[in-house]
Amino acid sequence: MAVLKKKITNRIRILRALVVVLLAIYALNLFSMQILRKQLFTSEAERISLQSTRIPAPRGEIYDRTGRVVLAGNIEAYSVYITPSELPATKRESVILLLSKLLNISAEDIESKLPTGRLTSYGRVAVAKNASLSAISEIAAHIDEFPGVSWTSQPLRDYADLRSLSNTIGYVGSITRDEYKLFYNKGYTLEDLTGKAGIELIYEDLLKGKDGWIAKAVDVHGKDISRNKARIEAPEPGKRLILSIDSNIQKIAEDALGKRQGSVVVLKPATGEILAMATYPYYDSRVFMSDNAGQEYLKLLNDPQKPMLNRAYQSSYPPASTFKTVLSTAILEEGFISPDKTIYCSGEINYGGRSWSCWIKKPGHGAVDLKNALAQSCDIYYWTVGRDYIGVENIVSYAQDYGYGKLTGIDLPGENPGLLPTPTWKEEKYNDSWTPGDTMNLSIGQGYMLASPLQVANMMAMIVNGGVIYKPHVLKEIRDPGTGALINEVQPEVLQKSSISEKTFETMRSLLRGVIVYGTARAPISTKAVQIAGKTGTGEIGLKDRWHSWFASFGPYDAPAKDQIVVVTMIEASNPWEWWGPYAANVIYQAIYAGQDAKTAAATVGVKLDGIAVGGRRE
Repeated sequence: MAVLKKKITNRIRILRALVVVLLAIYALNLFSMQILRKQLFTSEAERISLQSTRIPAPRGEIYDRTGRVVLAGNIEAYSVYITPSELPATKRESVILLLSKLLNISAEDIESKLPTGRLTSYGRVAVAKNASLSAISEIAAHIDEFPGVSWTSQPLRDYADLRSLSNTIGYVGSITRDEYKLFYNKGYTLEDLTGKAGIELIYEDLLKGKDGWIAKAVDVHGKDISRNKARIEAPEPGKRLILSIDSNIQKIAEDALGKRQGSVVVLKPATGEILAMATYPYYDSRVFMSDNAGQEYLKLLNDPQKPMLNRAYQSSYPPASTFKTVLSTAILEEGFISPDKTIYCSGEINYGGRSWSCWIKKPGHGAVDLKNALAQSCDIYYWTVGRDYIGVENIVSYAQDYGYGKLTGIDLPGENPGLLPTPTWKEEKYNDSWTPGDTMNLSIGQGYMLASPLQVANMMAMIVNGGVIYKPHVLKEIRDPGTGALINEVQPEVLQKSSISEKTFETMRSLLRGVIVYGTARAPISTKAVQIAGKTGTGEIGLKDRWHSWFASFGPYDAPAKDQIVVVTMIEASNPWEWWGPYAANVIYQAIYAGQDAKTAAATVGVKLDGIAVGGRRE
C-alpha cells in the first residue's frame, strides 16, 4: 500500500512539473509576442488591414515647338466606377439604369465595360470619365441605391482646339480588356486611359507617368484606425513632349487648305522636322473625352469621308507629274538622252493601238528639251524618254533612291508605304507581263504608281540637301514635367543617302526653279515674299471633270539648305476641280515669309481662300 501511494505521489510530482514547464513556455512565448516581437506583429496587423488607394499620375503634356503652346494638357475631373464584386446580381440592372440616366450615357455602354471574368471581378471599372459635380452629389446623397459604385477626382486629358492637328496628336481612351491583358505587367489597371492614335499612342511609355498611392490602416467599416499618418507615395507625371510642329505654320497650312479634301506637309529638309501637317476632313480629339466616346468613334469610323485618316502620310495617290523629277534626275546623272536633245510634242501620240494625249492638246508643246519639258510638264517628252531611253529598271532604281515604295519611318502610326510597281510585282500580282505602256504610265507618275504626300516631300528634301533624306519626325524634345529641363533632343537621322552627284542635284534645283519662272506654276505662284522652286502635278483617276492637284516645292530658292522648307500640297479629286494645289502653296509661302496670316496672304497674292476659278487647268 505504501509502495502504491509512493508511485502516485511521484506521478503527481511529474504532472506538476510538466504543468509548470508548459506554463513557463507559454509565458515566455507571450513575453516574446507582446514584448520582443510586438513591432513585428503590429506591422503585420497594419499590413493586413491596410487600405491602399491609387493616385493617378497626370499624363505628360504635349507642346508645340516653342514650348509655350499647350496642345494636350490635363484637368481635374470626376470618374465614376463600379466594383462588380460589390454589386449584387439582383440590383445590377437597376443600378446600371440609374447611372445611365444620371450620367447621360447608355445602359448598354455601361454594361459593355463591365468584365465578366473572375480575374477582374474584384477590380474597379471606370464607367464615366468626366462626370459632373451634380451627378457625383446625387450618387453621394443616395449611396444606398448605388452598391458597388464609387468615384474619384483624377486628371483627365484636356485638348486644345487642335483642328487637323488632332490627326497627329491622336487621343486617349479607356483601356480595353484585350489591352489590359497586354499592359497588366506594366502596372496598368482597368481605370487607366491609354493612347489610341497619333503621338498619344506612339509615345505612350513616355506620357504615361507613374501612379502614386496613399495607404492607411482601417477597420472592417473602413474607418481610419492608423495611429500614424497615412503613407503617401506621390505620383510621377509623364514626360513633357515638345513637338516639331509650329502652331503658326500649322494654322496657315490649314487655312490655305480650307475645307478641301486633301493635305499639306511642311518639312524642314535639313533635319526631317515636320513643321506642319494639315489634313481635311479631320476629327476633334475632345470628343473622345466625353462619356459617349464609343458612339462618337463608330460615327467617325463609318464616315465615308474618313476623317480619322491623316491624308499626309496614311494615304497614297498617283504622284502624277511631280514624278517627272525622278526621270529628269536619271537623265542628268547618266545621260540616257542629252538634256539638250529635243522631242517633238504635237499634243498626242499613238502607241499600242490607242491615242495618248498630252495635258495640252494640239498643237502641243512643239520641240522641247529637258529644261522646257519639265517646266511645261510635257507628257509626250517623258513618255518617249521613259519608254525608249531610260527603261523601267532604271526608273525604278532612281525612284527607290528617292525613297518611293518605302516607309519613311515617321514617328506616327499607320504609315502608308505607297507602291512602286515593277515587272516582277505585276507578274506576281496580276499574273501578267509588264508592257511598254506600263513604262509610259510610270514615267509620268500614273498607272499603278502610288505615293504619300510625305514621300513626295522627302523627294524634294533630297534635292534640297544634295542627296540626303533625313527621317521625318514630329517629336523634337523630351523634357522633365516639373522643371522643364531637357532630357533628350531628337537628332537628325539619315534615312536615305544617294550616290547621285551634287552637280545633278544643283541642276535639278535650277530646273525646278524654271517651273515657277516660265513653266506651269508661273501663274499660281505669284508671291514676291520669297523665291521658290517646285513641280506641279495632276493625278488622273479616270474622271473627265476632276483630277488630283499636286504641288511639291521648296524655298527660299537662294538660301542654304538649313534655312529652307519643303511644302507639298495635295488636293484630292473628290473636290470640285479648281487646281488648288499650287495656289494653296502660294498662300502658305506668302504668309510664312511675309509674316502674315493666311487670309491676309491670300488677299496679297490675289486669291480667295474659299475657292477660285481657273478654268479647269491641267498640267
